[in-house]
Amino acid sequence: MIAVGDMALSNKPSTPVIEFRHVSVAFDDQPALIDASFELRRGAMTILTGESGSGKSVLLRLAMGLLRPDAGEIFVGGREISALEESELLPIRGGLMGMVFQEDSLFSGLSVYDNVAYRLVEHGWPEPKIERAVSEVLQFVGLQGEQQLLPEELSGGMKRRLEIARALVGWPSIMLFDEPTMSLDPIVALQILNLIIRARDLNEISMIYVTKKPAEIPYLAAHKAFSDKEGLTIRKAGPHDLPDTTIMVLESGRIIFSGTPVEFQNCELPTVRRIVTFDEGDHSADPYFKDPWDKTRHPREKLL
Repeated sequence: MIAVGDMALSNKPSTPVIEFRHVSVAFDDQPALIDASFELRRGAMTILTGESGSGKSVLLRLAMGLLRPDAGEIFVGGREISALEESELLPIRGGLMGMVFQEDSLFSGLSVYDNVAYRLVEHGWPEPKIERAVSEVLQFVGLQGEQQLLPEELSGGMKRRLEIARALVGWPSIMLFDEPTMSLDPIVALQILNLIIRARDLNEISMIYVTKKPAEIPYLAAHKAFSDKEGLTIRKAGPHDLPDTTIMVLESGRIIFSGTPVEFQNCELPTVRRIVTFDEGDHSADPYFKDPWDKTRHPREKLL
């Protein structure tokens, strides 16, 4: 068994870490997820996309056991969870899984340290072990030295890194991300993507990553973290070294596509084409600035 906190994954490498079998759920007779079946392989990443209201966040909450399906079965670490009591689900969430929600879920009255330590305290970890785990994950996300700050004292990017640290503490085997870069500027968003790639590749964490940003899909599918003589780097992987990635598309609660990144790029389904070609218009007439931050360039003396 691979121990993680109080729980463990099945020792069979072929056992999916998450599996949905014909899962459906509705709210007020409105279907939110319809007959969904898929597997998340160990060490792999599933990138889940689709238009607003297609059921992406609902799927994540079902995987966490925060929602119960109306029909079908959900397996986490080889164990069927849809009929478990809340007391039985807590060790699974606390031991096997971490989730970064779309909305801000930090405790505003707790310090950076206490936000990260909260889940471990809840599960009865001894204080020396908590200190080591919190210190390790804060260093991983680049927040070492900020332990005593409150969330209101952090920038938007730092808050998002704190959310990720809180989900990663104790190094769960499974991570779920619900549009973690949604409100971030492009530079900070790229930093978060690189952080996620590092966690996936260096810690062999299985992931479901939800996004509505088309540009994130090829980046996550083609880049990999390497630790070698050059140090820790994130770079584009070669054709034989690509991360294990599946792209899955939801439309009106149904999985309409599941396949490799190449199959996704070549898929002719209208919804997939709208996602793939989101920003492929003619930009030839757009203004071009070689480097707007170049301090050596000479400003124009006056505007015409």
